[in-house]
Amino acid sequence: MTDILSKKLESKLDKKLISKSKRKTLEDGFKKGKVVNEVLDKPTVMTLYKMITDHVIAYVNGAVSAGKESVVFWGVDENESNVALKIYLVSTSNFKKREPYILGDPRFSNVKKGTKNLVYLWAKKEYRNLTQCFEAGIPVPRPLYLTNNVLAMEFVGEDGAPCKSLLDSQVDEDDYKQAIQIISEMYKKAKLVHGDFSEYNIFKTEKGLVVFDLGSAVDLRHPNTQEFLKRDINNITRFFNKRGVSVEDPDELFEDIVK
Repeated sequence: MTDILSKKLESKLDKKLISKSKRKTLEDGFKKGKVVNEVLDKPTVMTLYKMITDHVIAYVNGAVSAGKESVVFWGVDENESNVALKIYLVSTSNFKKREPYILGDPRFSNVKKGTKNLVYLWAKKEYRNLTQCFEAGIPVPRPLYLTNNVLAMEFVGEDGAPCKSLLDSQVDEDDYKQAIQIISEMYKKAKLVHGDFSEYNIFKTEKGLVVFDLGSAVDLRHPNTQEFLKRDINNITRFFNKRGVSVEDPDELFEDIVK
């Protein structure tokens, strides 16, 4: 019976994904077949099925964005609210490059060997980082649920269309101040450093900036915390400076945040 349900669900998800892929090519060049094969393998399909039976989601519409390590799907819950489903690619080898963001973080001291274990741990890490930030009042997508390689969180956007990132938006001095404030409050309130803070990982919404992709974020006890913090400050300062926004000295910002 479970196999029949699995096949039905996999068929429905494949059809929706292929339909979505025909309408819009994913930005990083994923071919629709590759997405289906790498993301919707049987374990992931069963994970999605469990999320449906657990009433986390009602159905999945299709993929809305893709990266080298994950694909984000547009899901809908039983109240017709949009849900972002971030599915981490178990078959990718890129997660091996993420070890420096895990090793040294005391929250994740037991790292089991194997890509699958590393992917599951990375998903757990992002969920925990989102939770720490959300509870500290940092503007991040609200984490909803995590199981295996699937993370469910608040969908930042409307009707399956994510909000624009800073990269694709008009920006001003207020946006710059918000971005620096997020870095500062992550450090001081959530006790985290993002580690990959840039114009690519920040939504610009009507209510303000929302930071996402927190898998790289590390605990302040991580040995490379200050290096990551300096890089985050330099990256976002460089972006706003190129856009013609008046910015502060990165070194002074760093000293002000860590004091």
